[in-house]
Amino acid sequence: MTFDLVVRAERAVLPTGEAGCAVAVRNGRIAAVTDFDAALDSAAEVRLAADEVLLPGLVDTHVHINEPGRTDWEGFATATAAAAAGGVTTIVDMPLNSIPPTCDVGALELKRARALDRCTVDVGFWGGAIPGNVGQLRPLHEAGVFGFKCFLLPSGVEEFPPLDAAGLLAAMTEIASFGGLLLAHAEDAGSIHEAPHERAYRSFLRSRPGEAEHRAIALLLDAATRTGCRVHVVHLSSAGALPMLAEARASGVPVSVETCPHYLSFTAEQIPDGATEFKCCPPIRDEANREQLWQGLLDGLIDCVVSDHSPCTPELKRLDVGDFGEAWGGIASLQLGLPAVWTQARARRIELATVVGWLAERPATLIGLPDKGRLAVGAAADLCAFAPDEEFTVEPARLRQRHPVTPYAGRRLAGVVRRTWLRGAEITERPAGRLLNRGGT
Repeated sequence: MTFDLVVRAERAVLPTGEAGCAVAVRNGRIAAVTDFDAALDSAAEVRLAADEVLLPGLVDTHVHINEPGRTDWEGFATATAAAAAGGVTTIVDMPLNSIPPTCDVGALELKRARALDRCTVDVGFWGGAIPGNVGQLRPLHEAGVFGFKCFLLPSGVEEFPPLDAAGLLAAMTEIASFGGLLLAHAEDAGSIHEAPHERAYRSFLRSRPGEAEHRAIALLLDAATRTGCRVHVVHLSSAGALPMLAEARASGVPVSVETCPHYLSFTAEQIPDGATEFKCCPPIRDEANREQLWQGLLDGLIDCVVSDHSPCTPELKRLDVGDFGEAWGGIASLQLGLPAVWTQARARRIELATVVGWLAERPATLIGLPDKGRLAVGAAADLCAFAPDEEFTVEPARLRQRHPVTPYAGRRLAGVVRRTWLRGAEITERPAGRLLNRGGT
């Protein structure tokens, strides 16, 4: 039996754990996973180096690509190139900060038209839930979006306003009627103070306390209990919410949770005043909180780790004056998620297979794509050759994102992505990514 490609690896992260194997590919899918030295007839063969581990392509379900409308912030070409360089083979684009936001089918079609033939990796789309568009939710679902993102406080862009309590309940009632998924930026506006126009990070941190997340998550869980709607808490930063999330899950509330590499990597104590490249919402909190987030992952209370890649132009970061009140709140890290998380995990003696589960299989499960994020027969042959023990210093100019702005600048990280394959073809500069619909590839 002839295969298109065989990749042999002395170490590979399989659904059963780490082991040596040979992965055989035919027609873009994994056709066999067998012994490392098995005799296999193939058109091409790759043998990974002794210091490399074969991983499934990662899945990042929280990416702001911003095209159309704010392509000067980021775009499909640059975002997907950064993803591929970081071992990410599938991303899902948020409905904001593009103009128009993906809140009706027309906007989705426009976004797909702009993405066509520009993507290096596979790209899916979230829809948006905003005031007045309940009638658009089912058509968007039928058009293939993976779910719906909402804000429970102002989003930072006027074209994507937040839902109040009544609007949230109406949207969730509608989404539950067709078995959809709601994602929520869960911060309570009434608990948040205006960001200070100053350089002190601690002042900014005090303006967005953990209580803001806790109150908004409580509102979300109550609405989920009342409607039966599946809900997902995006970019959890406050570990203080974990007990209520655990209690809700134990009582049968259909809730899942993500956090991000920056909340697992940085602490408030480390952030210099004026360093607005670290500004994000919700904010990076203290060291004790970071350790509790790690424990939440290990306990299974947090399901997955995704980037929340939220770039802007360097000017909007106000790096010149370090003004936390004026700076855009978002961190660009699409290319660095795996090494950032692995660096911290390795220091805590967490196995690579566990990290890959958080970054690949679990995000794929969230969006209902079981053929992504796994090295298993029948899955898409999305692969990554990763050298976990090689270290590098982050040089912003070498990142593939549109602008060289990152809080990881100068940081020493462990783990280098050396090669990435999409459906069995090694990724090059030629765009070969597909546009994905909910329910299949």
